[in-house]
Amino acid sequence: MGDKGTKTKEAIRREAYRLFAEKGFKAVTMTDLCERTGLSRGGLYRYYAGTEEIFSEILSEEYVIADRIEKREKAGVILEDMLSAIKSEIMDKELSLSLAIYEYANLGNQDFFADINERAKKRWIGLLEYGIETKEFRAVDTEQVADLILYYYQGLRMWSRVISFEESAAEHYVNTIKQIVLQQ
Repeated sequence: MGDKGTKTKEAIRREAYRLFAEKGFKAVTMTDLCERTGLSRGGLYRYYAGTEEIFSEILSEEYVIADRIEKREKAGVILEDMLSAIKSEIMDKELSLSLAIYEYANLGNQDFFADINERAKKRWIGLLEYGIETKEFRAVDTEQVADLILYYYQGLRMWSRVISFEESAAEHYVNTIKQIVLQQ
């Protein structure tokens, strides 16, 4: 796929993300995506077979940690970037995919989510181990802390969809992770 095709797919995913956040998974149609992207049905189907394929691709996108570790960036800087992105996601209620994720999971996609969760856990464990190795992070139980990071975040994201959080809730999350992980 050429550069133009790659950019078109990115534009489709970006608009689909917004639609899924607004309407949930079940209510979004390929027609909605055609209207939002300005593509014809044939143009859209050239890239994606349906909304499920687009949604699973959106959910499969990952934060890039391994490349940064390989480049020997400071673990603390990587952690700060990750926590900053997470804080933004927690506070941006309008771009929450929580409802869409719940609907998608209830269509029999539990294995898909288990795989996404396992990959996310491995990324966090990798970052934690790297930070411990470079002595930027405390020696912690990496699996236990990775679980805490993931499930605390996922809970906040889910609840942010139904109740308003002050920014302090996201700050508490960030500060809690830093207190557990960073050397003082």
